[in-house]
Amino acid sequence: MNIKPLADRVLVKPAAAEEKTVAGIIIPDTAKEKPLKGEVLAVGNGTKDEEMVLKVGDTVLYGKYSGNEVEIDGEKYLIMRQSDVLAVLA
Repeated sequence: MNIKPLADRVLVKPAAAEEKTVAGIIIPDTAKEKPLKGEVLAVGNGTKDEEMVLKVGDTVLYGKYSGNEVEIDGEKYLIMRQSDVLAVLA
C-alpha cells in the first residue's frame, strides 16, 4: 500500500472491535461498538498554519464520528484531519 495523505490528514488503521463481553457473551456484528483507537499508518506534511505532530506508528484515540472510512485491498481504514485526533497513547 502506497498512500500519502495530503496536508494535515492522517491514515489510521482502526483497532479490532471487541468480540466478547466480560461475561463471555458473543456480540453480533450489528451491535459491535466502532473502535475509537487505531494506529497511524501514514501522515501528510502538515500546513503552513499547523505543523504535523503525529508520526507513523503512533497509537491514537479519535472521536466516534471522526474521519472518512475507505477500503483498500479489502481492509478498512480511516482518513482524518490531525485535529480530529484526541490523544496519542504512550
